[in-house]
Amino acid sequence: MAVALRCFRHLPSLLYRSSFAVTRGLPQAPAGCPALLLDGCGQCVHQMLLTRQLATKKAKGKGQTQARVNISAALVEDIINLEETSEDMQAVVEALKEDFSRNLSVRTSPGALDHIIVVTKDGKFPLNQLGQISQKSPQLIIVNMSNFPESTAAATNAIRESGMNLNPEVDGTIIRVPIPKVTREHRESLAKLAKQSTNKSKEALRKVRSKSISQVKKFKNKVSEDTIWLLEKQIQQMADGAAAEMDKLLAAKTKELLG
Repeated sequence: MAVALRCFRHLPSLLYRSSFAVTRGLPQAPAGCPALLLDGCGQCVHQMLLTRQLATKKAKGKGQTQARVNISAALVEDIINLEETSEDMQAVVEALKEDFSRNLSVRTSPGALDHIIVVTKDGKFPLNQLGQISQKSPQLIIVNMSNFPESTAAATNAIRESGMNLNPEVDGTIIRVPIPKVTREHRESLAKLAKQSTNKSKEALRKVRSKSISQVKKFKNKVSEDTIWLLEKQIQQMADGAAAEMDKLLAAKTKELLG
């Protein structure tokens, strides 16, 4: 293990001392402990111990919340890459934003059909790679499948099952897609799809969180119990923040769709 982990080995003994003893002094950094990590081992331990004490203290009044954990990513880089975890969670949020922007609009546009996935015998392909998509009139979108006529049926089914409330009609290798009227029912259907997309994204977020916590638990025999606890709490905080951002996106999209 890298020398940074030596900082954590002081935690168990410190946790059994009184608060008075903690304020009187902390152990000196062991030989080789880099002072760059929060100014040496003593300060590392004090910061993490104080964080544990604050985070476990119950809120006494209405509206009060528990203290947030904020561990330096450099301090625990030998256990887990917290920056990578944050990036993975943010990627899930960005994917939801893109889905809302591309697929959930009150008025269906040709671009909304571009990335509908078509399952063929040769694999899965976006619709715009198999057919030429154009808008013939404000009420009609045309998909020309002449380049891949054998995939016409699969493309038609993919459009119908896209969840966009579309009812395509086939004429040879031409797929006609009437644009639904903007009714209250149509708006509510889109809002329901937005909710379903958000739930799927939250499931993907939970997978990122679980993967990160599993990585941390691999070190339970190498670092203190409190170190594991603090890391798990910080990962949960990151996931909670991403989930809250998704809820805001959903609220804004629902308001837009329902008018």
